[in-house]
Amino acid sequence: MLTSPVTKLTFEEYLTYDDGSGFHYELVDGKLELMNPPTIEHFLIAKLLEQLFDAEIKRLSLPWLTFKETGTRTGKNKSRLTDLCVVTQEQARELINASAVFESPPLLIVEVVSPDSIKRDYRYKRSEYAAVEVPEYWIVDPLEGKISVLLLEEGFYEETVFTADQKIVSRMFPELAIAVTEVFNAGNL
Repeated sequence: MLTSPVTKLTFEEYLTYDDGSGFHYELVDGKLELMNPPTIEHFLIAKLLEQLFDAEIKRLSLPWLTFKETGTRTGKNKSRLTDLCVVTQEQARELINASAVFESPPLLIVEVVSPDSIKRDYRYKRSEYAAVEVPEYWIVDPLEGKISVLLLEEGFYEETVFTADQKIVSRMFPELAIAVTEVFNAGNL
């Protein structure tokens, strides 16, 4: 992960920042952090989960939407890019003609771990998402073959780890029935 040459940005400056490179950045304490492009495995896992979430949202007629690679404001001059997030239609409506950086917490965030994101996904994002009260956070880790579902309880995450053929249990999608191996198999061609 490289750091951009820009010295400091406010959150408002970040929302309109474009260096013309096409690269994606997170804003961490006013500094831009370049996000490496994901692997195909990463994209395929995220795509499967997005399709599953969209199917459940449609089946249950929920006023929710699933988005890939949107931002979530996690501090004064801090914004993280999510692999997937589920938000209300009202949250999306507020940003219809603005940068897709949610300032209110998504209902659910999913991060797919890659070798360069281990500490970021398990440590920094975990504490930042809890601080802004994201109710449910999934850490999908193909490196370790596990999916951690974190549910916000009194300001802290309670973690349940699922592996192998265990079915993932979600508060937001209680009827979703998919095993960890099915999720990781999606990453194979």
